[in-house]
Amino acid sequence: MGESGSGGPGLGERLERVRLGIADAARAAGRDADELTLIVVTKFHPASLVRELAALGVADVGENRHQEAQTKAAELEDLGLRWHFIGQLQTKKARQAARYAHAIHSIDRERLVLALAGAELPDPARPIEAFVQVNLTDDPGRGGAAPEEIERIAERVLETPTLRLRGVMAVAPLPEEEEAASAFARLRGYSERVRALDPLASGISAGMTHDYPEAIAAGATHLRIGSAITGNRPVAG
Repeated sequence: MGESGSGGPGLGERLERVRLGIADAARAAGRDADELTLIVVTKFHPASLVRELAALGVADVGENRHQEAQTKAAELEDLGLRWHFIGQLQTKKARQAARYAHAIHSIDRERLVLALAGAELPDPARPIEAFVQVNLTDDPGRGGAAPEEIERIAERVLETPTLRLRGVMAVAPLPEEEEAASAFARLRGYSERVRALDPLASGISAGMTHDYPEAIAAGATHLRIGSAITGNRPVAG
């Protein structure tokens, strides 16, 4: 298990490469790699791969489809993983997601906050970590709140006992639209606006396989990295 079928690097080697890359990027930015949380995104991959990752020391796992996340979290409950929901969450699925998600990175509207306010948590003493997702593009279909909505959503989160405002999240625009470094610099500015409401909400969820060095340079605290570690998604059939 864990080896690529083409004779390429196995899971453990890919994970170590990314960890070393994060350490290098942190050093270049004058930051401590220990202050960064690596979330391995395992969408479309089987629970068996997540179990292998856990054996390699991975504690934080990201999923962006509710049904898949719910199934994996139940199957792997014995591992004590921290599950991060990073995709668009339907309001009607919010309470179900609250049963397994340690963090939800895609809080982008007040209705979603309201739905989560009525959620029954596995541990009432541990609220869900909530990141306000910001849309860094002009395309509303990309997901995320418009910049002018950030404070209003953050304030709703602060009023909700089932949630703990953790910070902001964004996906960088496509390379042809804007350089990642410039987009992440804007996100850092949005982070400062949220921290003005709550100084403890200093988290910045940003950076994926192809742009995590730029995200680290801009102050990202949570990196969402998938294919560089997991490899290509499995082929159906």
